[in-house]
Amino acid sequence: MSKQVIFRVKRVEETLPRDLLMLADPEWLQVEKYLNRSNWIVAEQDDKIIGAIGFMPLDSTSGEIMNVAIDPAFQGKGYGKRLILQALEHARNNRCTKVIVRTGNSSLNQLALYQKCGFRMIRIERDYFVNNYPEPIYENGIPCRDQVILEMNTQEN
Repeated sequence: MSKQVIFRVKRVEETLPRDLLMLADPEWLQVEKYLNRSNWIVAEQDDKIIGAIGFMPLDSTSGEIMNVAIDPAFQGKGYGKRLILQALEHARNNRCTKVIVRTGNSSLNQLALYQKCGFRMIRIERDYFVNNYPEPIYENGIPCRDQVILEMNTQEN
């Protein structure tokens, strides 16, 4: 039994694990809005998807990272960062010069990870999660209310 994690593009006929995607976005109706409009890269071990990242083109030169999800048993091992770097390479290969990612004000680990990968904060949408999610979200003991938008110029990083 191999313990190697491989990173690859999701096959068209493949279904991504719903419970995995909901680790990054707990409202399935929100996930459905971008699920089929995004290109997906997966991390896989022993034929099981343990991580996924979605990249959705916004126009001819920009795109958005839509979901970065890693199975909790595999978190903290650098797989999230590797997925982000793979998505950024995909963006560069498709002539995207600007990539954005959105996360919650309470997502402290994600905010740190995105900044370590070269993203910079550009805007905060106050009460985004309060207004768009039916149930309150708490992370790290903090109510998730505001959406933090980060951006990267792929030609500079």
